[in-house]
Amino acid sequence: MVDKNIYIVQGEICAVVGAIKRNSRWSTHTPLDEEQDPLLNSFCHLKETLNNIKELSDVEPNVFLRPFLEVVRSEDTTGPITGLALTSVNKFLSYGLIDANHEGAAESIENMADAVTHARFVGTDPASDEVVLMKILQVLRTLLLTPVGAHLTNESVCEIMQSCFRICFEMRLSELLRKSAEHTLVDMVQLLFSRLPQFKEEAKSFVGANMKKLKMRAGGMSESSKWKKQKRSPRSLLCLWVMLIGGVPFMEEQPPGLPLSDSVASSISSPAADSGLDASSKATSREDLTDLEQSSSTATTPSSEPGRLETQVWLSSPFTLVERTQSASVESIPEVLEDRDSLAEQSDTASVHDMDYVNPRGVRFTQSTHKDGAALIPYGLPCLRELFRFLISLTNPHDRHNSDVMLHMGLQLLTVALEAAHIAPYQSLLCLVKDELCRHLFQLLSVDRINLYASSIRVCFLLFESMRGHLKFQLEMYLKKLMDIITSENAKMPYEMKEMALEAIVQLWRIPSFVTELYINYDCDYYCSNLFEDLTKLLSKNAFPVSGQLYTTHLLSLEALLTVIDSIEAHCQAKVLNSADQSDAVTPEVEGTGSRGTDTVIGKVRVIYRLVCLSLADKKAPKKPQRFSCCLPDSQELIEIKNKKKLLITGTEQFNQKPKKGIQFLQEKGLLSSPMDNNEVAQWLRENPRLDKKMIGEFVSDRKNMELLDSFVNTFTFQGLRIDEALRLYLEAFRLPGEAPVIQRLLETFTNNWHKVNGSPFMTDDAGFALAYAIIMLNTDQHNHNVRKQNIPMTVEQFKKNLKGVNGSKDFDQDMLEDIYNAIKNEEIVMPEEQTGLVKENYIWSVLLHRGASPEGIFLHVPAGSYDHDLFTMTWGPTIAALSYVFDKSLDDTIIQKAIAGFRKCAMIAAHYGFSDVFDNLIISLCKFTTLSSESIENLPTVFGSNSKAQVAAKTVFSLSHRHGDILREGWKNIMDSMLQLFRAELLPKVMVEVEDFVEPSGKISLQREETPSNRGESAVLSFVNWLTLSGAEQSGLRGPSTESQEAKQAAILCIKQCDPEKLITESKFLQLESLQELMKALISVTPDEETYDEEDAAFCLEMLLRIVLENRDRVSCVWQTVREYLYHLCVHETESCFLVERAVVGLLRLAIRLLRREDISSQVLLSLRLLLMMKPHVLSRVSREVAYGLHELLKTNAANIHCSDDWFTLFSLLECIGAGVKPPASLQVTTGPDNDTGAQSDSELPSYHTSEVNVDRGYTSDSEVYTEHGKSRMPRSITDVDVANSGWLVVGKDDLDVSKPVVTNPKPPTPPLVNQYSLTVGQDMGLHDTKSLIKCVESLSFIVRDAAHVTPENFELCVKTIRVFVEASLNGGYRTHEKKKSHKYDAKSSRLRKKPREKDGLSRRVKASNQRASRPHSDDEEDEGVPASYHTVSLQVSQDLLDLMHTLHTRAASIYSSWAEEQRHLEAAGRKIEANSQALWSSCWCPLLQGIAWLCCDARRQVRMQALTYLQRALLVHDLQTLDAVEWESCFNKVLFPLLTKLLENISPADVGGMEETRMRACTLLSKVFLQHLSPLLSLPTFAALWLTILDFMDKYMHAGSSDLLLEAIPESLKNMLLVMDTAGIFHSADSRTGYSDLWEITWERIDCFLPRLREELFKQAAMPGAAGAASNHRTPAYWKNGSSLMSGFLCCVEPVSSVPVESVAPPAPCPATPAPVVPTDEVPATITQSPLILQPLASPLQVGVPPMSLPIILNPALIEATSPVPLLPGPRATDSGDTPEVK
Repeated sequence: MVDKNIYIVQGEICAVVGAIKRNSRWSTHTPLDEEQDPLLNSFCHLKETLNNIKELSDVEPNVFLRPFLEVVRSEDTTGPITGLALTSVNKFLSYGLIDANHEGAAESIENMADAVTHARFVGTDPASDEVVLMKILQVLRTLLLTPVGAHLTNESVCEIMQSCFRICFEMRLSELLRKSAEHTLVDMVQLLFSRLPQFKEEAKSFVGANMKKLKMRAGGMSESSKWKKQKRSPRSLLCLWVMLIGGVPFMEEQPPGLPLSDSVASSISSPAADSGLDASSKATSREDLTDLEQSSSTATTPSSEPGRLETQVWLSSPFTLVERTQSASVESIPEVLEDRDSLAEQSDTASVHDMDYVNPRGVRFTQSTHKDGAALIPYGLPCLRELFRFLISLTNPHDRHNSDVMLHMGLQLLTVALEAAHIAPYQSLLCLVKDELCRHLFQLLSVDRINLYASSIRVCFLLFESMRGHLKFQLEMYLKKLMDIITSENAKMPYEMKEMALEAIVQLWRIPSFVTELYINYDCDYYCSNLFEDLTKLLSKNAFPVSGQLYTTHLLSLEALLTVIDSIEAHCQAKVLNSADQSDAVTPEVEGTGSRGTDTVIGKVRVIYRLVCLSLADKKAPKKPQRFSCCLPDSQELIEIKNKKKLLITGTEQFNQKPKKGIQFLQEKGLLSSPMDNNEVAQWLRENPRLDKKMIGEFVSDRKNMELLDSFVNTFTFQGLRIDEALRLYLEAFRLPGEAPVIQRLLETFTNNWHKVNGSPFMTDDAGFALAYAIIMLNTDQHNHNVRKQNIPMTVEQFKKNLKGVNGSKDFDQDMLEDIYNAIKNEEIVMPEEQTGLVKENYIWSVLLHRGASPEGIFLHVPAGSYDHDLFTMTWGPTIAALSYVFDKSLDDTIIQKAIAGFRKCAMIAAHYGFSDVFDNLIISLCKFTTLSSESIENLPTVFGSNSKAQVAAKTVFSLSHRHGDILREGWKNIMDSMLQLFRAELLPKVMVEVEDFVEPSGKISLQREETPSNRGESAVLSFVNWLTLSGAEQSGLRGPSTESQEAKQAAILCIKQCDPEKLITESKFLQLESLQELMKALISVTPDEETYDEEDAAFCLEMLLRIVLENRDRVSCVWQTVREYLYHLCVHETESCFLVERAVVGLLRLAIRLLRREDISSQVLLSLRLLLMMKPHVLSRVSREVAYGLHELLKTNAANIHCSDDWFTLFSLLECIGAGVKPPASLQVTTGPDNDTGAQSDSELPSYHTSEVNVDRGYTSDSEVYTEHGKSRMPRSITDVDVANSGWLVVGKDDLDVSKPVVTNPKPPTPPLVNQYSLTVGQDMGLHDTKSLIKCVESLSFIVRDAAHVTPENFELCVKTIRVFVEASLNGGYRTHEKKKSHKYDAKSSRLRKKPREKDGLSRRVKASNQRASRPHSDDEEDEGVPASYHTVSLQVSQDLLDLMHTLHTRAASIYSSWAEEQRHLEAAGRKIEANSQALWSSCWCPLLQGIAWLCCDARRQVRMQALTYLQRALLVHDLQTLDAVEWESCFNKVLFPLLTKLLENISPADVGGMEETRMRACTLLSKVFLQHLSPLLSLPTFAALWLTILDFMDKYMHAGSSDLLLEAIPESLKNMLLVMDTAGIFHSADSRTGYSDLWEITWERIDCFLPRLREELFKQAAMPGAAGAASNHRTPAYWKNGSSLMSGFLCCVEPVSSVPVESVAPPAPCPATPAPVVPTDEVPATITQSPLILQPLASPLQVGVPPMSLPIILNPALIEATSPVPLLPGPRATDSGDTPEVK
């Protein structure tokens, strides 16, 4: 079957031949002419050939193409015919009739390209001529883009490109045609550059040879003379010139990748797509290229592996593809072209090449392809380089030939080229980029045509995105230019240009790791600008609108700043996720201090970095700048470099003023060695571009610095340079001074060096010097304007003539002189800083290129995120400032959201790196926008509720605090101020203002208390008057807030609810300790003062503080000290009670209740309760009810957790103070000044209450150290008031020392307290007490007593004592106490007033201050007006409870003690031995309890008295007491019964005379019962006589005490009873005495006769002796004294310390002159007497009848009694030290 392709060719032949024949010139011809006509003839031969073959591939492509190409070349054909032939050729290409693998394919393709680029035809009219040109474009496009196009040679590609450029730039052609040419060029450039990876760098020699054929002139387009000549020629030929135009492309969005396979007809023939498509085609075009490549590898082309570079590894250095080609003469790997100069020469000669040569038909083709049978070489890098060079030349704005169209076209194609290819690996292309391209682009930035400006910015982006590693200084210059544009004040500068410059920066900023590279390559380079820092400052400043209105530029600036933040935040998030994923390799937490965090990241990055380096194709490690120790220096190293850089800049500035000063400064700072090292200084002068060249010249040329000059010249490498080139290099490094001797010195040094390194080319050194001088003169002559005005510039002949015979009397090489002349003439040796304009620009540019070629030009690529820590440190300030400003000024929601997102990201980064200062700053900024702190309280709800921006800010503040509270420090203060404002404005959720309370029935109390007008009556009248006087309108206005403000308030409340401020408290348990402490500090700082805060604010903050402490109870020990000191400050120093003190007291108790369960802190918490005892008594009494209820709660929940006797002491002391109004122990009272004697004692002087178990290794002071432990005094160490002046001393009075508890180490049994034991009272100084408090305290006490588990050896005695205190307080229903203290009552409301009304917040606050809301009344109102019935029932109940408690304890005491003793036998290491014997029981338990019950027997209320007496009788006769011995029973009389009887003698209840009589009678009966029951043990006492006489004394008094006969009858009966029993027992008898009666008998009757003179006769008639009375009277005194001290010691019933005798004690007789010191009646004893002698008084009474038995009180020292008495003064062991003074307990 015949190949279909043959028919296609045959069809095309018919079409073309038919057209030729149809043409007018053929119409008359005979068929014979066909053979003579070469065109028709060749078609004829082709037909025959085709008829003889079966497959088209059997013939060479050239065979069927030649006839068509001849038509195209023919000058005689018309346009339409040429067009037809072109269409046929296009079809053959599109249909793939030319097999790329055919051996003749290359030749035929070359032939085709030659024919089409040199097409000739006879012109008709312009329109149809343009159709032919359009077809030529189409064929060229198809030719290059189809797979066979790969066979084209470099020359052909250049010609094809040149043809398209020609059409493109010919302005006389229609726009459509020109645009088509443009699109064709775009497609071609894209294809050529996307094939770049398949090409390799050629060897230099080969490149040189090839390039010679490819030179083309850039400016040729404007020479249209040739066009005109042709137009005028008679044939009117329209031809395409053989004008080779080369250039270089850049990247725009590529046209879609064309499927360049064999079946591409449809897509190829379709018009080229416009270049506005997506960038996704880069990949497809690459894939297509592989197809193209595989299909094009024929025998004549070297088949090679596809050398595609899919992905660029960062830090890769340029590398080449290694391929061997049969045609290449070099078999080794081609050298990389690094020699910039040789390339420059090549590009210079390009413009000289003559392009006017027109090829004759086919000649060029055969020459280049077939000469000597050499194979055709497919195109490669040479044509691309030439094209690239040409494109770059089109962008030169200083070339007058380049029109705007050309500039634009050049930029457009460069964009495509850069988008399609990665150019960096190709040194020959890279050097064009470094020099001309960058130069032209930067020049275009200053043109005022926006489209060119925009295009050049786009090309710049593509360059720096992919090649910044090779363009370090170019990038620096580019960014500086952009900065200049942005900051330009020039009014002519269009706003759009600034906008575009900013957009360019934003786009660069978005390149991953670009910002990091800026920082490390510029900011951390000694001699580069601080680009990153400067740009950040610029952007920040630029984000602040001057006018206050936001424009795009402001937002773009912000966006650039945020780009950095975004990327850092993304890296932080990634790190967080990574650390979460890899539980085995967790990133260590980053501390805020230093840069350890970054270093760990950098450490990881380094590993990857090394791996990448190893995997690079060239296996070379990347170069490292000299200033760094490695390719990824750590933050510390960078900080050092930056510090050094600052010093260098300062040194440079000083050098530029005075060189010596600069050098000296750098030596001082250690940057230059001292003494001066010339080589080092010379190197510094060479490498520091900031130095003033003029100063360098002066400094090196100074006569003193000759050695330095040598070193300076040695820094140049003059080897291999011609003398003028060397001199040019030398003179550009400094400014040549004007003085001749100086110039001579500089030039001599230069020529000597040059001569030496170049092997002494001249005869003498002087010859070189002369030539150098001549060159400088020539430079001046040629280029100095002043010289040129006067003289005609020197010619080359004159120059040579001047130098005749100078070279050691010979001539220099004439060619060399000519070259020197031309070089100087064409390019001036620029003296730095003298020139302006283009000359200066050229100089600066050449310096930039020199620096780039030196090691300084090394540009480090670093992985993204390497130095985020450092970058953030530099950017956060400007960024947060800009964000704040934009947030403040903007009204647009999206911008506000963007700003908030920026804030959140900054917060996240700050949290990640632990930058608390950043986070604080951010929170403080945001707090300002919430408007909470700036608005007044009345307006706040409305303003805040209607301001959505403020609400957004508030939500952000709270959510950030919740999320990153860990790193908040200072910011807590602002958050707490905002919270306070919300509290004042009543916007906080209810749960935050409701707090626990003990007294309120609901258990809650609101901190926002209701306002109560100061005088209700008055306010009611006033409001009525107001209502009357108001008009209707005003009235309606006053009805309430408007609906708008109500809605706003609701919105505000809702917003705050969403903020969830309570979470700050509940989540505080997750805060880092440091943050928690700052939060607490912020709360503590809110104390009431004159200006900012009032009491309620402080109370609110206190409540938050307490809740936070409770949330953090797991680590409360860390913060306890702070809290306790704050509470101390609030409670102890307050002089009057107020709401805040009340809340502080309640708070302390709440803490205690919750924290006592924690073993680690419970002891400190209990000690802290002593704060309450340290309060001023009157302040404490005002909060007594709260404390009473709190203590009740505390004991109910935690009694089992209290173990230490100290803690029990604290609790019971508190119960006493609160319930009974006892004054707190003076040892705990804080006085105002250090003027007390005891205050100055040291710890060692003060007796210790018990050994303190203070832990030494804690980091804080415990309560036990800060406060005293009963007797141990310490200064309070408080953060708020450490100084002595404020806090005073803790005073320990002598009378407060408590010796009831021996030191734990003491093995002796316990010493009973030296309280006055002979009184029923406890001897406490009672103050006013609150009834409800007392009731609650009694309840607490009974809770402890009734549960045996809570009664312990540690608290038993304290418990007993407290019960007695309450007994005393409840005596007579507490009524007498009230009466006595009435004068001390003070108004509950007055104490609530604030010290000063606040002016600051305007009206509403003032109202609050003046109508101060009263606190709850703390004592029942009715207490002031008398004692109502209800009160009696309550107090009666209290007394009965107490009686019951005492009785319970009394009856259970023995069993309790024995169980304790039992327990202790098992525990051997007990501190104190518990004795269960009767002696111990008596002293510590039974005796005090009996005294307590006895005291209630003296109650004014009959019911209580009678009940108490019954209990006392029951108690005394209880079985357990029978075990007591005589001494104890004696003390029972002395301590219980006698004081009771004494007390009952007083007029206790005047209203109830009969009741009192009955009580007295029962008491006497009880006395005699007890006496008789225990008579036998009592008889054994040596003091029995005294005891008996005392009983008689009482009988005497009681007989005369009553007003009725009840006692008169009862007493003698009792007495008779006792006397008879005693007589029966034989007590009165004595065998030794003269009368047979003992002394006791005598004394007894002496005493009885005073009040019952007839009793003796009545009872003992037989014993009565005549004159007994007289005898008794005469012998009384001797008999009395006979027994001396033993009898005297019986009189101890009334021994008391003078200073604390209660008012109730019996009055002694009047003093007698014989006494050593007059004794004042006890009622009037001043309380100031500190030394208390013991007074022995007989029980005498003013009522007594007859002569008193002894009128003289005997004053004794206790020690003296002790020494003289044969029996113990007191039962049990005792202290003999006279210094031990009794304590009131």
